[in-house]
Amino acid sequence: MARVHVAVGVILNRDGEILISKRRADSHQGGLWEFPGGKVEEGETIEAALDRELHEELGIRVTSCRALLEVRHDYSDKQVFLDVWVIDGFNGEPAGREGQPLRWCAPVALADYAFPAANQPIVEACLAL
Repeated sequence: MARVHVAVGVILNRDGEILISKRRADSHQGGLWEFPGGKVEEGETIEAALDRELHEELGIRVTSCRALLEVRHDYSDKQVFLDVWVIDGFNGEPAGREGQPLRWCAPVALADYAFPAANQPIVEACLAL
């Protein structure tokens, strides 16, 4: 089973809220909430992947980011390596460019949303931001 390398952004607004988006029903782990991001392409840095993916998904450009944690998780059908970064500076106003619902949440409110199992360490790490 191949491991998928994913750049994940924990996007913070000025109020300390975190942006989450809902996965399409027809996607892997569909219907659950997630932290935006996507696959890292060969030869691409994490920062470049985050900027590209967040521009494609949300219409924003990353101006400031820092590493938060790495998560390795094995699902029955795929292995993921989540390279998670805090995005504390960006240009633009996030919008669901792929039709996905978005929510700004206080870190403690993240527990009220259903996330894929691989995202649970990220939810926990957000409490310390």
